[in-house]
Amino acid sequence: MKFANPTNDIAFKKIFGDENKTEVLISFLNSILDFKGNKEIKSVTIANPYQVPKIKELKNTILDIKAINQNDEHFIVEMQVEKDKEFAKRSLYYTSKSYVEQIDKGVNYKELQKVYFIGILDFEILETKDYISRHLILDEKTLKQDIADFEFTFIELKKFKLKLSECDTIAKKWIYFIQNASSFDMIPQEYENIEAFKKAFEIAKQYNWSKKEMEVYDWHFKQTWKRLSMIETAKEDGMKEGLEKGREEGLEQGLEEGKLKEKIKIAKNLLNANMDMEFISQTTGLTVAEIKSIR
Repeated sequence: MKFANPTNDIAFKKIFGDENKTEVLISFLNSILDFKGNKEIKSVTIANPYQVPKIKELKNTILDIKAINQNDEHFIVEMQVEKDKEFAKRSLYYTSKSYVEQIDKGVNYKELQKVYFIGILDFEILETKDYISRHLILDEKTLKQDIADFEFTFIELKKFKLKLSECDTIAKKWIYFIQNASSFDMIPQEYENIEAFKKAFEIAKQYNWSKKEMEVYDWHFKQTWKRLSMIETAKEDGMKEGLEKGREEGLEQGLEEGKLKEKIKIAKNLLNANMDMEFISQTTGLTVAEIKSIR
């Protein structure tokens, strides 16, 4: 039995974005956000339910899940594998966009409902050592949450080191599932008696997938590996040139020029691979104008 890797965008949305099996997403949200009692989510409407995407549409598409619960609160859940130094800013953008889109101009602002952003990252971005962190808008002195309409939760998978036997909460089990599901040959006994996980594993069984789904799943992994490989190769080439320059013109000046040369080398390689300007800018730190001049 082969289970899909939930860190793959296609698999992630197929597992958590199935409008016919919303108990999977509900269990995940309730556990990660620690919703209990009156806060517990009973039902959700998935705003953009899973559909098999076309490969050509994936190049500029971020696959996330947007859900709305019975209290009209909004949830954005995103899986991000490749390191993105601007991810925090992007989460702010998506959250504020979701907030604003709830009402038309002139409608009473009381209609606006809370938006939760949950980012699952396969890289480290925050200084905290905790694998899961929650970010609120708090008063600097009183630490009261007077402005409560935005909340951000980040799960950094690289910091999650627990064994399955140590996962004593549903939240920990979900994080372990996302991190390790593809390594299982069968459903572990720790998950067998939990209905939401049984459904999640059932969706993740790849022999139930269509040929088209498998093609898109494989294509996405290949593109991710290709981009990561290109970035590493470009960095290595740029560093070598920078070190050579440093030996010739003096260590301090050479290292500075080497850093710039490394960025230019990376940019050239990514331009040759037809990567878009924003992606190259995020990867190298160069401005879009500088990249255009290089091109």
